[in-house]
Amino acid sequence: MTEAAELPPAPEQAREVFGARFADAVRYAELLAEAGVQRGLIGPREVPRLWERHLLNCAVLSEVVPEGVTVCDVGSGAGLPGIPLALVREDLKITLLEPLLRRTTFLTEVVELLGLDHVTVVRGRAEEVMGKIPPVHVVTARAVAPLDRLATWGIPLLRPYGEMLALKGDTAEEELKSAASALNKLGAVTTSIVHVGDGVVDPLSTVVRVEVGESPGGVRFAAKRAKAARTGRTRRRRG
Repeated sequence: MTEAAELPPAPEQAREVFGARFADAVRYAELLAEAGVQRGLIGPREVPRLWERHLLNCAVLSEVVPEGVTVCDVGSGAGLPGIPLALVREDLKITLLEPLLRRTTFLTEVVELLGLDHVTVVRGRAEEVMGKIPPVHVVTARAVAPLDRLATWGIPLLRPYGEMLALKGDTAEEELKSAASALNKLGAVTTSIVHVGDGVVDPLSTVVRVEVGESPGGVRFAAKRAKAARTGRTRRRRG
């Protein structure tokens, strides 16, 4: 059996970024390096670069998330970017949305262990939870799918005039161009690429920002959203 890679000490930037929650960030990194690897949520080769490539890379997303909003982290996996974002932004109400049981089990354990009272774990696919969870101001995602496919899952979960923030790599510009038509049909009104994390991560984290108008998901999802809302009201009355 290959010996597990060792988690390096937290860089000084982590202490600055996570502030009062620095000890919790360290504990989360340890959980990723141990249980995360054992359960197949993180590859063992990622352990030496957990801080720079994963925790800090995700935490700096907070630079472009407005204050006091609701967030849904689609395809949260091992909690990236949702948990680093939660550690630095206690003003947010965050839902970690993930379809796989072993991942939601891990996420629930992390949320309870770190006392993240402003975080909720929901098991399910984005297309299944429309109408079951309230629409949010911001959808986040990282390494879930190409932008056009991600948009079909994430944008319909938004409130009117909300935004999707997708952490992407070098392909961001290319993906944005190829997804232009799909984004337009889904009700996107503005798209941009933002670089965050100056002085914290190198290279900077690349975020694709997609802002929607009054009908997130476009015409295609308007009827589905209305039906889900009616079903939800009926369930509440019966309950």
